[in-house]
Amino acid sequence: MAVISRINPIVEALQSDPKSIQRIFVEKAPLRGRLEDVIRLAKNRGVPVSLVPRPVLDRMEQGHQGIIARIVLKSFSTLEDILTGASRPFLLLLDEITDPQNFGALIRTAECAGVDGIIVPERRSSGLTEVVYRVSAGAAQHVPIAPVKNLARTMDELKKAGIWLVGAESGGENEWDEFDFTLPTGIVLGSEGRGLRPLVRRSCDAVLSLPLAGRVNSLNVAAAAAVFLYEVVRQRKKIPAD
Repeated sequence: MAVISRINPIVEALQSDPKSIQRIFVEKAPLRGRLEDVIRLAKNRGVPVSLVPRPVLDRMEQGHQGIIARIVLKSFSTLEDILTGASRPFLLLLDEITDPQNFGALIRTAECAGVDGIIVPERRSSGLTEVVYRVSAGAAQHVPIAPVKNLARTMDELKKAGIWLVGAESGGENEWDEFDFTLPTGIVLGSEGRGLRPLVRRSCDAVLSLPLAGRVNSLNVAAAAAVFLYEVVRQRKKIPAD
């Protein structure tokens, strides 16, 4: 269970997955503007709304906007579940992403790009927290996420299943678009600080990089993910759907 205390993510949840919202609490005061719109949307979607004094909201979450939604977070998926539902797998593998802000942004981008699932190590990875849900704008409720005991070993299993794994890291052999992403593909991204671990890097079929023309020598991991994931989308739009 988690709470969301910002209006935009609450609206996103109401529009995309109202069943995930257990109840919405709104400050008992003259309603106006967006709060009225949210209450109207909640009632249309069958989500219960309670009007409560502001101190009640303050005890639930500081920094709220006069409204709080109590969310039932989804459980993790399994790797088998993800692969069963994928005709030409499009995966995102995250190697020890611990920052919930980055994890939420990665989930949002992955869901928008249409990935079949996200694979993360069981340890040293961010969980599905309220921050992750808020930053993902509700996407965390939709894209399957599978934790695995050993990411490098899982990568070997994926390769045996015919999935090509492409690491995204500076110093790669080629640039980001020099790969046939119409193949079953998994994009592999490393942690915010040290990038791909050596064993994970060696398990990739290719390691590609983005050209950097400025003075900063790296992109935020979520920004890099967006470029790689949408290169997959771009290439696959050119071929007939399965």
